[in-house]
Amino acid sequence: MPTEIHLITTQSGARQAKLQLQAEGSGQFWQLCRDYDLSDISFPEENIHVIEDRQGLALEDIKTPEQNEAAADFITTIVSQLTGNNNAAIHVSIAGGRKTMGYYLGYALSLYGRPQDRLSHVLVTDRYESLKDFFYPTPASKVIYDKDNHALDAKDAQVMMAEIPFVRLRGGIPDRLLDGKAGFSETVAIARQIETDPILHIDSQQHLFRVGNIEIRLPGVEFVFYLWMLQRSLDSKPVHRDQYTDNLEYADEFTQLYRKYFKTRERVERTLQALEKGMNTNWMSERISRANKGFKQALGENAAKSFEIKSVGKNNNKQYRIDLTEEQIQIED
Repeated sequence: MPTEIHLITTQSGARQAKLQLQAEGSGQFWQLCRDYDLSDISFPEENIHVIEDRQGLALEDIKTPEQNEAAADFITTIVSQLTGNNNAAIHVSIAGGRKTMGYYLGYALSLYGRPQDRLSHVLVTDRYESLKDFFYPTPASKVIYDKDNHALDAKDAQVMMAEIPFVRLRGGIPDRLLDGKAGFSETVAIARQIETDPILHIDSQQHLFRVGNIEIRLPGVEFVFYLWMLQRSLDSKPVHRDQYTDNLEYADEFTQLYRKYFKTRERVERTLQALEKGMNTNWMSERISRANKGFKQALGENAAKSFEIKSVGKNNNKQYRIDLTEEQIQIED
């Protein structure tokens, strides 16, 4: 049983909802709750989300391409907000409204939906479908009239919920897009771009990585550490973990590369003090964790897997490497 209801609609739809569903005493929502003894379901006026245009003005209807795009972005924002609470599940119904609104609502759930979320449509007995006086099958007889003014009993109507399977793409969405601020078109474009462009661009001047148009900015130490790991992986020399010995060879290689990118003496010396006796397991593990986290935040969990530092083996036989080929790397000086 739901704890609260949210409605996404136009300004004209909101007026109808307030008059027909929420009117104190006579509203059909409250009547439904009384008829079926439903309690503790919250549906206040602020849960009616009126679609707005780029200027923040409520849309009376959705007719132009610009209004259509604004509706897509608005729906995306609402769905992203509602899926932000991991302790709650949302059940999205695409019944009613324009077909494009249903499409955007379903696609937004595909982008942001989690394992606990559901998508559905409702099937209504033909004679009752789209009748302005029919809201739900009543437990007792209630006479309503069809379009030809023939009497029908609302009690005899059948409403069946059909669950719609959908592909969950949330794992492929960068963290910065999960708040919904990027809009529908941009979110879809970025998701497609990451999927089709698994090329790692290395910007040596700005000390950052780029996948498509998405920048991955790591702190200086992690930036150089990733480059060092990448070079060893390309040379078929994966990094070995030794939990008992500090590795002087690794420390020396990293130090030389770090000095190449960061020439400020004070910064270099402060950073490299930790490696004076060699590179130890704890220092290495922390760098790996931070680098992988940076890629996941920028690209999303699924896309980041192509670029993350992976471990193979166990204990002292564990190796670390990055599974990129030379063809997947472009260096920008």
